Amino acid sequence: MRVNNKGLWAAGALAVTASLALSGCTAASDTANNGSGNGGSLTVWVDADRASVLKDAAADFTAETGVEVKLVQKEFGDIRDQFIAQAPTGKGPDIVIGAHDWLGTFVTNGVVAPVELGDKSDAFQDVAITAMSYDGQVYGVPYSIENIALVRNTALAASTPATFDEMITMGEAAGTEYPFLVGLDPEAADPYHLYPFQTSFGAPVFGTAADGSYDSEALEIGNAGGEDFAAWLAKQGAAGVLNTNITGDLAKEKFVAGESPFYLTGPWNVPAAVEAGIDVAIEPIPSAGGEDAQPFVGVQGFFVSSKSENALAANEFIVNYMGSEDVQTALFEVGGRAPALTASFEAASADPIVAGFGAVGENAVPMPSIPAMGAVWEFWGVTEAAIINGGDPATLWQKMSGDIQTAIAG
Repeated sequence: MRVNNKGLWAAGALAVTASLALSGCTAASDTANNGSGNGGSLTVWVDADRASVLKDAAADFTAETGVEVKLVQKEFGDIRDQFIAQAPTGKGPDIVIGAHDWLGTFVTNGVVAPVELGDKSDAFQDVAITAMSYDGQVYGVPYSIENIALVRNTALAASTPATFDEMITMGEAAGTEYPFLVGLDPEAADPYHLYPFQTSFGAPVFGTAADGSYDSEALEIGNAGGEDFAAWLAKQGAAGVLNTNITGDLAKEKFVAGESPFYLTGPWNVPAAVEAGIDVAIEPIPSAGGEDAQPFVGVQGFFVSSKSENALAANEFIVNYMGSEDVQTALFEVGGRAPALTASFEAASADPIVAGFGAVGENAVPMPSIPAMGAVWEFWGVTEAAIINGGDPATLWQKMSGDIQTAIAG
């Protein structure tokens, strides 16, 4: 892969002797590979799945700018906390890969800096830039977008259901073991997968400020729509349509075995169905409450450390190299997540599965990245599970809302 970019380096602002180093060590064990103060290099924390793509892009960057790029492989799940711990010491990386819903914690801890997109400001899908923004500033360059959608087995259901009730009727008519499948956790349900049904009752988690960002002081989850959603959860649990004993793995297994015409999931589970010979259609999530069923969208991207001593180079690398069509396409090919760059996404959408998830994603909303969301997760799923399993919906939902409000205030 060759990335040809003429960005901030066109005037030859920086020219240093450099080389590319791919390292599997951690910051704690190799200070030299994780310091951002040597002026002629960039250290990037990346997970193993994307390291090969970054290695090629980093080699191009080094060849064109003379700036060394050192890649340090990390477990994706470890990056957020390790970065927050190390960035203030000046021994953390210049750039980290990460999820957009880490952003609020990054900003409030002061560990990331805004990025300048320049002429690429309109090159990415709008929802990706929204997700990478906080308090009106863009803090990251997105590379992927993912969301859930309804996956239909076309041999078992011949048409698209307009509503949730219609879907269940079609599912029952199919004569399969399950009319509809979604994986749930026995103790914590799955608020992420159930959220589109919640929004269809007019019950988002938070309201939004004038600039479209989430407002932690506008908690809407406990509104009248939320109570209606809770009653709906209880009804579906009593009917066996929602079942906390159907875990994510079991839901996938049953759909792949042809035991349901409908499956609520993300693109990560579709290949198994296709490999099993199932002809699938990717479709909008049917409304249960009458309003749009809007799933969360998750965005991944690259962030620049606020402590980087080579911030100009770091911004150039993530904007004009990680943000290039070649790199975004390559990241899609290794990870399977739809590209955030519009040009790459349009090319990937030649695949109807990618196109289907993308169409649903156009109506999706970014998962809140504000720190207050932590309080929501603490109480949300366990409450849903308790309601599905027979608890009083009104009492449990209002207690959850009160507990969340108290936790946010505290």
